[in-house]
Amino acid sequence: MKVTIYTDGSARGNPDGPGGYGTVLSYIDGRGTEHIREYSGGYVRTTNNRMELMAAIVGLEALTKPCEIELYSDSQYLVKAFSEHWIEGWQKKNWKRPTGEPVKNVDLWKRLLAAMSSHQVSFYWVKGHNGHPQNERCDKLATAAADSDCMQIDDGVE
Repeated sequence: MKVTIYTDGSARGNPDGPGGYGTVLSYIDGRGTEHIREYSGGYVRTTNNRMELMAAIVGLEALTKPCEIELYSDSQYLVKAFSEHWIEGWQKKNWKRPTGEPVKNVDLWKRLLAAMSSHQVSFYWVKGHNGHPQNERCDKLATAAADSDCMQIDDGVE
C-alpha cells in the first residue's frame, strides 16, 4: 500500500516550547478510495527539531502493515539531516553521534529508524509552507495540539 505522510512541528515562536506537532496520513485503498487520518501528538516543551522528529514518528508508528511511504515535511533537519546524514552515514557507515548533537535527539533518531524498519520511506522537503495544502493542514494540526489540554512533556530540553 502507498501512503503519504505530511508532518509538522510548531515551536509557537519559542524554540524551547511550548509547541505542538501533528501528522496527516493519506492513502488510497484497493477500491481507489482515498482515506485521511490525522494524528496530533500534543503539547510538548522541547526544541523545534525534536518536535519535527516526533511528528514523523507519530505517523510511522501508526502504520501496522508494511507500506511504501512518501514523507513530506518543511523541516530541513528532519528531511535533509535525517535522510542524508543519519541514513547514509550512521546506518551504512556506522558513524557516531556528531559533536553538539543532543543525546535526546539521537534517541529519537533511533526510534525513527525503528519505526521505518518495515517500510520503504522516501523523504521530501517542502520548502517553507509554500502554499502546499497538506503542509498547511499539518501546521494547523500542530498549532491545535499546542493549544489543547493534551499534554506530553519532553523534560530533556538541552
